[in-house]
Amino acid sequence: MKKLHSEIEIDATPETVWEVLLDFASYPQWNTYIPSIEGEANEGSQLRVRIEPPVGKGATFKPTVTEVKTGRRFEWLGRLGFKGVFDGRHRFEIEAVSGGTRLVQSEEFTGVLVPLLAKSLDRGTVAGFEAMNQALKERAESRNGHPGGDEGE
Repeated sequence: MKKLHSEIEIDATPETVWEVLLDFASYPQWNTYIPSIEGEANEGSQLRVRIEPPVGKGATFKPTVTEVKTGRRFEWLGRLGFKGVFDGRHRFEIEAVSGGTRLVQSEEFTGVLVPLLAKSLDRGTVAGFEAMNQALKERAESRNGHPGGDEGE
């Protein structure tokens, strides 16, 4: 098993962060790591997700949404081939903190190919998480919804 984790604090309300996260149609405007998600954020739905890590090759896959807790958590499970080959459970968690919101993006990888791909996950995937988190922060903070006021638009 391999776990990856990245988090960032955002000067915006959890509601604003959630709106940005689930506005898949706007991803091409700001998200270089995941420039495209097609589908609905409903448990059991299948998405079509395009990733473009800063290091390594891009890929398109079709994960299944496994958890949606409005305003708090969004998760999917993607597989390469059959169960147990290379599975990734990707999770976004949103938490209200003093002064705004903490966004945690994580993924847990399991399967027989994980040891072979571990180094590329450390390089490209973590960098992608960090780039996406920073871009989401900038987009959310540019909207109304700052805890300290409504500047930004």
